[in-house]
Amino acid sequence: MNDELFLNERIDVVATFGAGLNPCVPIRFRRANGRVIEVKEIGLRHPTEKGRRTVHVFDVTDGEADYRIELDSERLVWHLTREGDRS
Repeated sequence: MNDELFLNERIDVVATFGAGLNPCVPIRFRRANGRVIEVKEIGLRHPTEKGRRTVHVFDVTDGEADYRIELDSERLVWHLTREGDRS
């Protein structure tokens, strides 16, 4: 990501949950301003520890910009933590 914005924006996410290697797949998310982002591709996906909680990190793109979204597995809330252009 070039020209990254570091954010802490709560978002609403539509995701599928299943079994296998990709048990959670974000499909789209809505930002606080109402803008809906359609996820075209998922890049890096990994769990990490934030304090005593596990947070699942997803680097995704809509083809125009890159985003990092995080799912707090204890509180079951999503946050947009980074946004960057694709240039």
